[in-house]
Amino acid sequence: MSGGAPGGFGAEYVKGLVRENPVFVQALGLCPALAVTNSAINGLAMGVAALAVLTGSSLMVSALRRAIPAQVRISTYIVIIATFVTVADFTLQAIAPDVHRELGAFIALIVVNCIILGRAEAFASRHPVPLALADALGMGSGFTLALVLIGAVREVLGSGSIFGQPLFGAGFEPWVVMILPPGGFLVVGALLLLFARFAEARQRAAERLARGEGAP
Repeated sequence: MSGGAPGGFGAEYVKGLVRENPVFVQALGLCPALAVTNSAINGLAMGVAALAVLTGSSLMVSALRRAIPAQVRISTYIVIIATFVTVADFTLQAIAPDVHRELGAFIALIVVNCIILGRAEAFASRHPVPLALADALGMGSGFTLALVLIGAVREVLGSGSIFGQPLFGAGFEPWVVMILPPGGFLVVGALLLLFARFAEARQRAAERLARGEGAP
């Protein structure tokens, strides 16, 4: 998990969307990516909840980084994250109770999401608040984007709709497997492959540019 030399605010934000996307590049947070993405709205709700928790916890960890003893830093991070998870859980339950029921225990399990604890340890605890905010927003947005994309593909193929809105006529035969667990594995695997090919193409283009060969 990257925690190297930071760039500016914009660079820290953008890296989480594509170059270091937590799901498609770092292969983190795959449990919710597989479990709750049988529809786009579920993916969006889970992603926004994780984004809110990641942003709040990263800001607090960064602000308190000099005051937290090294011996108890992980325990402290978990307490901070759990506090924001509780707020997100109750907020979602109040605003969208149906979606909250669909997501079930996975909202509470954000506490153990490796993306959130990992960013607190690898980045927020080592950088000032503005950069920690940019990193949290970027990684959270990248996670949300990944969940919505997975959920949208599964919903379109498995239900013939997007965000609950029908797309096809009565003759459409849904691929029921796509809204079942095996469909999640298939879609995530296909998207991981696409992102890997994209990253490989970018690396080859950068190498050609460095050698002065230009575009093919």
